[in-house]
Amino acid sequence: MSLKIEKASISFRISVNQWITEERFKELLSLFEKYKGVTDEITFFTSETHAPLPLKVIRERVDLLKERMSEVRRLGYKTGINVLATLGHRKENLLYSLSGDYTYMTDIDGNSCLGVLCPSDEKNRDYIKQLYEIVASSDPDYIWIDDDVRLFGHNPILCGCFCDICLNIFKEEYGIGCTREMLKTMFNSGPLEEKLRVRQAWIQHNRNNIAKILELIERTVHSLNPNISLGFMTGDRFYEGYDFDRWANILSGSAGSEVRWRPGGGFYTDERMKDLIDKSHNIGRQVSLLPEDVVIIQSEIENFTYQRLKKAAYTTALEAASHIAAGCTGAAFNVLSMYDEPLKEYEPLIAKLYETRPFFDLLARELGRSEFSGIHTGWNKDSFVVNNITGGNWFEGNVQRNVGGYASEIFEIGLPVCYSPQHASITLLSGDNVLAMNDDKILKVLSSGVYMDAQALKCLNELGYEKLTGFRIEKSLGEDCIEEFVEHHLNLDFVGRRRDGRQSFWKYTAGIIEPQSERSEILARIVDYGGKEVAPCCMGVFENELGGRICVAGYYPWTSLQNLSKSTQIKSIMRWLSRDNLLGYIGSFHKINIWIRGSRESRISVALVNTYFDTAQDVKLMLFTEKEDIDIFDMTCSKNTIHSSGIEGSYKSFILPPIEPWQMRLITV
Repeated sequence: MSLKIEKASISFRISVNQWITEERFKELLSLFEKYKGVTDEITFFTSETHAPLPLKVIRERVDLLKERMSEVRRLGYKTGINVLATLGHRKENLLYSLSGDYTYMTDIDGNSCLGVLCPSDEKNRDYIKQLYEIVASSDPDYIWIDDDVRLFGHNPILCGCFCDICLNIFKEEYGIGCTREMLKTMFNSGPLEEKLRVRQAWIQHNRNNIAKILELIERTVHSLNPNISLGFMTGDRFYEGYDFDRWANILSGSAGSEVRWRPGGGFYTDERMKDLIDKSHNIGRQVSLLPEDVVIIQSEIENFTYQRLKKAAYTTALEAASHIAAGCTGAAFNVLSMYDEPLKEYEPLIAKLYETRPFFDLLARELGRSEFSGIHTGWNKDSFVVNNITGGNWFEGNVQRNVGGYASEIFEIGLPVCYSPQHASITLLSGDNVLAMNDDKILKVLSSGVYMDAQALKCLNELGYEKLTGFRIEKSLGEDCIEEFVEHHLNLDFVGRRRDGRQSFWKYTAGIIEPQSERSEILARIVDYGGKEVAPCCMGVFENELGGRICVAGYYPWTSLQNLSKSTQIKSIMRWLSRDNLLGYIGSFHKINIWIRGSRESRISVALVNTYFDTAQDVKLMLFTEKEDIDIFDMTCSKNTIHSSGIEGSYKSFILPPIEPWQMRLITV
């Protein structure tokens, strides 16, 4: 049972240039006092640049921060320190940063990133210990560890750390002794089983590397003051092994101290609004692995480089609400100036967040840490292991998209996402991702509802599961293929409708599949530009002996889904795959992202966003409920009660009032 949350947990992260001088600090406090309640916490950065600082500089700043935090507490706020650079983010400001005989993070080609410390060098670890002793000595309510405690994405290198120290540790842990060149060969060539073994060992090595740094920080801080809450900022940490549950327990320590989390990802401007929702899904994955007792989950809201026209005040407010819908219980706003622009320029932003604060509180109170119900994208902690597993460089490509972001159109048409496999009604399988699952997980997935592409089918069949998939790959076609719906009840009234993915523009090979059982049913075939049949089956469904329901989509399974016929067909298929175990979905033709919490035995809560630039009229929300009425709240917390408009199979339908572009609604049942 999740802990009751009364309101959102809101913090503002304050750059050094906003607190270092008395004049600007007073101006900052005046702004927050004018909009009292916009935040609960004021968090101070230790640095404005991203490489570790000399301890002398940290001491000087922390001495002043002790005074600043006392002033903030007198005004009723909680307060703490954000250590911007533990390992370091990147090569920046080296002239004024930590220097000396340190080992820097190194990639597999031997390149190092000056400004980012290796996590294993004892001299580096001694620096980190002293750093956190200094910070903890100022008696903050909490300390945030920033997202530089990672091994991926430290520009100009990508993946670390392959220094000699780390390679020796890897040898001690797993008995795999090698040079960087030898390890690169083992990662990228040879038998599949051997590549998987070495890659899995390296990912576990990465998990341990992060764990050791967090253990050092936890011991250092809690030996001085066990009441200091430790927080950790993360992103999609596939290369680091996504060991969030273990890392959270480490930060809690033997005394069980409070742990807080700040899941994040890149959405710095509103030039591409789709990225806002993608970040919410990114954050949802992160939150799904946190222990239930982690209840302070403040999404990172960052408007870097903080130029006011880069992201609207409204967008900033919507982003925080969307991330709460995806699993957070609050937000940490890093949105004020880094420099000497007058804070008055930022007042409209603060005013908008103040205005929206009651909605944040309502979302957190209604949603809390309750479980999601919906569709899972098949990712797991080992997903990075199979990146480019069948050829190419392990570290190339976008694993975040390959295992999480590939299905964004599935969710944009109004189907609910579920970030944890334990509570999913359907699993999506793409590419080689199934190779990151063991036999027990594969059998569990194939015993329920599965929607997969042709490459996933190929992988499963090669692993020996052909009797459970119902189809095999006959061939792949690279040009002039058009999908046409055939006669089948799941195609509803759209038999004969065609969909052209335009292979000449957006390259994707059409997977021609062949039924392997009398229970394998065809949904679509391939025709050419003259209407002539090229292949009898590119999409089909099958119910296997385990009771699992399978849909194989060989033709643009993840994109070009947003016309009426295809989006309706997909929803029909998903209902069939789940045996109507989805708690709800959008039954009308709208571009809406939806998150559903709860279960049939408990209260259902729904958050949705109209991710379209037209007002959504007559949105039909389908819910699996016995209730005849639902309450719908807009972003001002204004409430309407809606009565059911009818029953369609297992679902009641509710016609919602108009939803303006990029507006959110909360629905409680």
